[in-house]
Amino acid sequence: MSQSKREKAAAQPPIETQVTLGEPKHFAGGKNAVIKSTEAMTREQGWVRGVKTWLAVNQKTGFDCPSCAWPDPTEHRSRFEFCENGAKAIASEATRKRIGREFFAQHSVQELAQNSDLWLDRQGRLTEPLVLRLGSDHYAPIPWDEAFALIAEKLKALASPDEAIFYTSGRASNEAAFLYQLFVRRFGTNNLPDCSNMCHESSGVGLGESIGSGKSTVTLAELENADTIFVFGQNPGTNHPRMLTSLQKAVRRGAKLVAVNPLPEAGLTAFAHPQEPRGLLDQPTPLACLHLPVRINGDVALLKGLCKAVQEAGAQDEAFIGAHTQGYEAFCTDLDATSWQEITEGCGVSEAEIRAAGVLASQAKRLVLCWAMGLTQHKNGVANVQYLVNLVLLRGMLGKDGGGLLCVRGHSNVQGDRTMGIYEKMPDTWLDRLGQVFAFNPPRKHGLDTVEAIQALHAGKASVFFALGGNFLSATPDTEATAEALRQCSLTVQVSTKLNRSHLVTGESALILPCLGRTEQDTQASGEQFVTVEDSVSNVHASRGTLGPASPLLKSEPAIVAGLAQAVLGDDWSGFVSDYDRIREKIAAVVPGFEDFNTRVRVPGGFVLPNPPRERQFHTVSGKAHFTVHPLPRWQLPPGEWLMMTLRTHDQFNTTIYGNDDRYRGIYGGRRVVLVHPDDAAQAGLTKGELVDIVSVFEGEERCAEKFVLVPYALPRRCCATYFPEANVLIPLRSHADKSKTPTSKSVVVRLTPSN
Repeated sequence: MSQSKREKAAAQPPIETQVTLGEPKHFAGGKNAVIKSTEAMTREQGWVRGVKTWLAVNQKTGFDCPSCAWPDPTEHRSRFEFCENGAKAIASEATRKRIGREFFAQHSVQELAQNSDLWLDRQGRLTEPLVLRLGSDHYAPIPWDEAFALIAEKLKALASPDEAIFYTSGRASNEAAFLYQLFVRRFGTNNLPDCSNMCHESSGVGLGESIGSGKSTVTLAELENADTIFVFGQNPGTNHPRMLTSLQKAVRRGAKLVAVNPLPEAGLTAFAHPQEPRGLLDQPTPLACLHLPVRINGDVALLKGLCKAVQEAGAQDEAFIGAHTQGYEAFCTDLDATSWQEITEGCGVSEAEIRAAGVLASQAKRLVLCWAMGLTQHKNGVANVQYLVNLVLLRGMLGKDGGGLLCVRGHSNVQGDRTMGIYEKMPDTWLDRLGQVFAFNPPRKHGLDTVEAIQALHAGKASVFFALGGNFLSATPDTEATAEALRQCSLTVQVSTKLNRSHLVTGESALILPCLGRTEQDTQASGEQFVTVEDSVSNVHASRGTLGPASPLLKSEPAIVAGLAQAVLGDDWSGFVSDYDRIREKIAAVVPGFEDFNTRVRVPGGFVLPNPPRERQFHTVSGKAHFTVHPLPRWQLPPGEWLMMTLRTHDQFNTTIYGNDDRYRGIYGGRRVVLVHPDDAAQAGLTKGELVDIVSVFEGEERCAEKFVLVPYALPRRCCATYFPEANVLIPLRSHADKSKTPTSKSVVVRLTPSN
C-alpha cells in the first residue's frame, strides 16, 4: 500500500548537536530536584493548578503517578509522594496548553516531523479526535462515531482478524486493559503486543521458567528492611527516583548496597532527599558501598562469580535447596568447571572485587536482588535473569521474610496490563475462564509480539495497527524498518493525550483518539469513576484524577475501547462505561487474586495479589524452583568496534522528552552523544566533543546514526553508551533475546567514525 501523494514524514527527530559538557554529579536529588520540579510545574501548569496536582499524586484518595511503577508506602506516606521525574510527567500531562483543529490546519504532518520530540510534547494536550485521510497532508477533526465507524470498516474488511495488531502501553489502567483484551479476543485474534515485550519480557520468561511466576517476590517493606541489596543494570536516580528513598532508608538502617552497572550512576552513589533539610542543603547519604563496573553483557559471568564465592564460603542453604529446588547438581558441575579467569575475563571485574561482593551475599540474612533493563535487553537476557534466580536459590532467599527478587518495572501499570490479559500467549486456563464468563470461545492460536508484529506489518501480513497509548515508533527497535512497516498499513490508530512521533509516520489513513489523562476526573453516567493499577510488587490500588478534563471532547480509555467494540461487534458495551464497577466485577470472575475486587480496592492503599514463590510454592512443571545452567556469553570484537548500550537522560521518561539536559552525567543542551572510555577514544584518534557517526554491524548489515558528540566517560573498555530513542535506528529488528524476543538494545556492536 502506498502513501498516495503524501510525502513521507521523517521517522527520526532532526539532528541537533549543540551539547555542553560538564562534570558528572556524585549524588542524586538535592535542591536541584526541587528547582527542576518547580520549573516544570510553573511552566506547564502554574502554581495553583500545580500544587493541586502535587498534593494528590500517589495519595490514597488521589491518582497514581503516570510515570514509573514504583510502589507507594503503605504507612507514613509523604504529603509530597513523588519525585522530580514524576513532577515532570504530571506537569506534562496536566499542562494548560492545548492543540486543536487550528494547529493541525496550520501544520502539515511533514512540517511537524521536522521538529524535535521535546517540541512535539510541549505543544500541549490534544482536544478532539483527528483523522489523516488518504492523500491528505493535514489532520482534521472527525466526530467520535465516525472515527469508530472508520476503524470498524477497516477491521471488518480484513480477510482474517490476525491481520490487525492491537498494541498496549503500560499506562493503560486495569479496567481499560481488561476491556481491550476482551474486545480483541472477541474480534478473533491474540495479536496483543505490548511495551513489556521490549523491556521486561526476559524477566517474565526467566522467572516463569525458574520459579513459576514472572513477578517480584518481595514487598517494599522487605526491601527497606533488607541487610544486603544488589542493584543490577538499573539507574534508579533517573528511571525510578522514589526508589532512592527506600534505598536510603535501608542504608540508614545498616544495609549494604552493591551497584552492578557499567556506568557509575549518581543515584546509586549517594542521595540527597529533597524533602529533608540536609537534602535541600545538598548533603547526601552515601548509598553503594561497592560498585562493580561490569562490562556490557558481562552479567552471567559476574553472577557465576558471585555464586562461586558463596559456595566456596559454604553459605549455600542446603536445606532449602534439597526441599524446594531441582537442577542443583548440574548447576554445581558447571560452576566448578568455570574458572575464575573465565569469569573475570567475561565480566571485566576483578576476582577481588567479586569476592568482596560475594562476602556480602554470603553473610546476608535478608538479601534482595533488584534489576531492570540492563539485564533484560541482551540476546542472553533470559539467562541473565535466571542467574539472579540461581543466586537467590543458592542462599535460600525465596519465601524468606526480607529476601528475594525485585524486578523493577517501568510504566506505571505495565505489570497490571499483563495481569489483565495483555499478552499474545495467555495460558489456556486463563482463556477458559474468560470464555466461560463472557460466553464465547477465545482464539487459542498465539498472537504476535512486538518484533513479530513489526515484521508482519512490513511483509503486508497485517494492515491495521491500533495503539492504546504509547509512542510505538520511538519505543521500538530499527526505527526506519518500523516506520516502513507502519507506512504499509491501510489504517493506523493512536489513543493519546499529547502529540508524538507515532502520529506522524502513519498508514494510508490515520486516527488520533484523545483520551483523559491519569490526572483528570472521569465522570460517567453513574457519577465520578476511578480506575486501578498494579505496581512492581503486585499491590493493586485505586487512582482518581482531580483536575477537570483538558477538553469536553475527551473520552476515557475504557469509553474508547467500549465505543470501538460496539462499532465492530455490534452489541452494547455502554454498561461498562457508565459504571466501572461492572468491569471490575468481570475482572473478579476471570482473573485469579481479584476476588471481591470492588470491595477490596476501596480499602485505602488497596491490596496485594497472591505470590506463590513467597510461600515457597513454585508453579513449574516439577513443582520446584529450578537452578539453570547457561554458558558465558563471549564477544570477539575486532579492532575499532565497541559494544553499545542505550540508556535514558535524566530529562526523559521512556520515549517522552522533558528537556535536553542530563545533569547527573554532566551533559547539557543536547541528546546526540556517545559515551566512550577516554583511553578507547584516544586509541581511536577521537577527541572530546568531536562529531562521530555510529555504525552498527549485524549479520553483514550496517545501520548508521549520524553526528553524535563524543563524550569521554567512565565506562569499561570497548563499551559505549548512547541515548534512546535517537539510537534505536541502530538496533536490528532481528537481533533479540532468546525465548523472550526482547530487542537487544543493550548489546549492539558498533563502529565510530568521524562525521563528514
